[in-house]
Amino acid sequence: MIGRDELHGVLVPVVTPFLPSGELDLASYTRYVEKLAEHHINGLIINGTTGEAPTVRWDEVVQLTRATQQILKEKQRSIPVIIGTGTNDTLTTVQRTEQAAALGADAVLVVVPYYSKPSQEGIIEHFRRVTEVGVPVIAYEIPARTGVRLTMHTAKTIMEMEGVIGMKDSSDGLELVTELTRQDAGAVLCGDDLYYHAKLSQGASGGILASANLYTDIFIEVHDLVQKGMVMEGKRSFDRVVPLIRKLFQEPNPAPIKWVLATQGVIASDHLRLPMTRISQPLQNELAQLLTGIEAAHN
Repeated sequence: MIGRDELHGVLVPVVTPFLPSGELDLASYTRYVEKLAEHHINGLIINGTTGEAPTVRWDEVVQLTRATQQILKEKQRSIPVIIGTGTNDTLTTVQRTEQAAALGADAVLVVVPYYSKPSQEGIIEHFRRVTEVGVPVIAYEIPARTGVRLTMHTAKTIMEMEGVIGMKDSSDGLELVTELTRQDAGAVLCGDDLYYHAKLSQGASGGILASANLYTDIFIEVHDLVQKGMVMEGKRSFDRVVPLIRKLFQEPNPAPIKWVLATQGVIASDHLRLPMTRISQPLQNELAQLLTGIEAAHN
């Protein structure tokens, strides 16, 4: 398990590779995670948005977790394994968190309950019940997907709970990270890739970034430079991947990332489960051209 002081740096939310038949592609997953483990990342997130959590069964989460743990053991890499357990039902979230703890998860990522638009009081109680399981919790604020936005009081109350080690901030702006870090409320991780450098500059301790599946070392470099006080140097490094980030979110995540990974031969197929679909041909062309330029500059 990990504590608040260990929640920093670049954490990568993994994709879930599927065969064209729609079943898990564990061979691709193994190759893919082995590649990620070569970098000095500070966490792997299983069953997040990038992992297509809404269409992945829990028994598949178990398979992915065990495969990840085995890969890291064989590679002798002590990278924290974090499992997404959040749903819009408190009982189910608690049960999944218990199951994640039994699997040996180092922490769980718990999204603010979505769709039902609970009150701030209901959200606080939801997280309070989850923390009773005893596994470290990373709260996940993403109002664009949940339909509800945390007040600053609610966010701070959640952060102060025993067992909550930090918050993934995917809110659209800098207000949350600025205020939470000003009050020294705990570790805040950027979850909105385009705000990565800006949120690091406002005190975020790192990021959970879908884009970091690609050119992972650049995202690590940005974090390290900002932590050393070299903010403008960090921005220049980050600027190298900003055009890519924009393209990766031009169509629904994780379809563009899966297409790139498949094109690079990291995974065998960019298949997604419905209602997610492959990216359009125009975006494929734009990404191919952009990646050629980045690759040339990167090398």
